[in-house]
Amino acid sequence: MFPMELSRNLRVDSVSRLNPRPPRFLDVGEPVSVAVELMRRENIGCLLVTRLGRLEGLFTERDLLARILGRGRSLETPMADCMTPDPSVVHPRDSVRSAIRKMEAGSYRHLPVVDDSDRPVGILSVKQVVHYLVEHFPGLVYNQPPLANHYPDKAEGA
Repeated sequence: MFPMELSRNLRVDSVSRLNPRPPRFLDVGEPVSVAVELMRRENIGCLLVTRLGRLEGLFTERDLLARILGRGRSLETPMADCMTPDPSVVHPRDSVRSAIRKMEAGSYRHLPVVDDSDRPVGILSVKQVVHYLVEHFPGLVYNQPPLANHYPDKAEGA
């Protein structure tokens, strides 16, 4: 019965219920050095990249490592040259299920949340999805064995 409730809630609950973080963004013309400083100061791993207020791409720690540091490029490289362009997005009214599917399909840790005009209104992280699952379904999450199909030989604790 409980997995059915989980399935229904994943379809019914919207992305807005996950409380996406307010978006942190930079213009496509800004250099990577500004992005790195903002990410460090805000303690975040993902920035949205915009042009005239509309989402153009995103820039993550992975992008910094693979596209800048790993290739010996300058921190003065413009965001337009090193961001992930045209990222997969969700809207506040999309289901949690659709957000999870997009994250899984693309191996994404972050999804931009945009309005109908492609303006960023938030950023959704895997961490928020996990918190949602734990908060709404603690019995299902906390009662799982540490390893799939592996159960202790004897009871633990007092």
